[in-house]
Amino acid sequence: MHTSDAGNTGNAGNGGHNGSGAGNSSSSGLGFFERYLTAWVGICIILGVIIGTRFPGFPKALSRLEYAHVSIPVAVLIWFMIYPMMVQIDFGSIVRAGRNPKGLIITLIVNWVIKPFTMLGLAWLFLKVVFARWIPADLASQYVAGAILLGAAPCTAMVFVWSYLSGGNPAHTLVQVAINDLVILLLYAPIVIFQLGLTELQVPYDTILLSVALYVVIPLAAGYATHRRLIATRGEAWLKQSFLPRLRPFTIVGLLLTLIILFSFQGETIISNPLHILLIAVPLTIQTYLVFAIGYFWCRKLKLDSSIAAPAAMIGASNFFELAVAVAISLFGLGSGAALATVVGVLEEVPIMLSLVAFANRTKHWFQP
Repeated sequence: MHTSDAGNTGNAGNGGHNGSGAGNSSSSGLGFFERYLTAWVGICIILGVIIGTRFPGFPKALSRLEYAHVSIPVAVLIWFMIYPMMVQIDFGSIVRAGRNPKGLIITLIVNWVIKPFTMLGLAWLFLKVVFARWIPADLASQYVAGAILLGAAPCTAMVFVWSYLSGGNPAHTLVQVAINDLVILLLYAPIVIFQLGLTELQVPYDTILLSVALYVVIPLAAGYATHRRLIATRGEAWLKQSFLPRLRPFTIVGLLLTLIILFSFQGETIISNPLHILLIAVPLTIQTYLVFAIGYFWCRKLKLDSSIAAPAAMIGASNFFELAVAVAISLFGLGSGAALATVVGVLEEVPIMLSLVAFANRTKHWFQP
């Protein structure tokens, strides 16, 4: 995995969530899962690959439960992961988050001015030059195209999970995601058209809109309703000290089950293309760490709070993979190199982002209290 040891990654769950008490994993009975999260992630990845290769009927059955290129089982699991963060949000905090635009400005500049072009540069350098002896030129061009589709699509769902695990400000994360979703509608097609040299691009807006509904609107509405009711009936102290810690299993278990499903979908692909998958993963991995570093250290320079810096950096480091995969399939076909590159982006994202969560939790003292 991408962390130095299991104990360090276990810190990913101990960031403390704005004083909510949800970070008290020992009190929630999740110390064992969180302490060895790296090991659990590795086990789930291996289990997913085994299921995908030994029991191909399982991923085939799940693949039928898809609408607008969005897997409904994966969406449900992500919903369970997002819900605990949404319960912490009230509309007053959303208004306050909008009054502190520095983190949002950093996110927008990194996502739309820097990220697409660093992705293009790294993918071209490694896949067309450094690895030229192992990858045919035409296939390398398709891999670069897939990387471009990923680079122009910042995360719209899993960033809530990464923010929650690293103690991110829930309202600030929501504002960031909502504004980036609007920017995707405007800039995704022009950036991809420019970088791929196309004349036009049919953007699957149904995928974008469904993702926004599933990953933002529904969990926000459910979380806000829960927040209001529990504040009215039990009080804020009970919400933070008793209810929120009990939700933590949903995030961890949902994350691990999502890994099993994602890797079961691609089990055969991983086994049949191990070398190319590793080669594609190199620029994608460097890109993830680079984009995170730019946003994170920029936030540090501006002396922002760690609860703003973590989600501000993570939204660009991770990707809106449903959109990238859908466009790759529509442009180049299901069996294309571009589609494979977007799938590799899905596979390497979770382990790498968990390492960044652990890093953010260990470096909270770098930022303003």
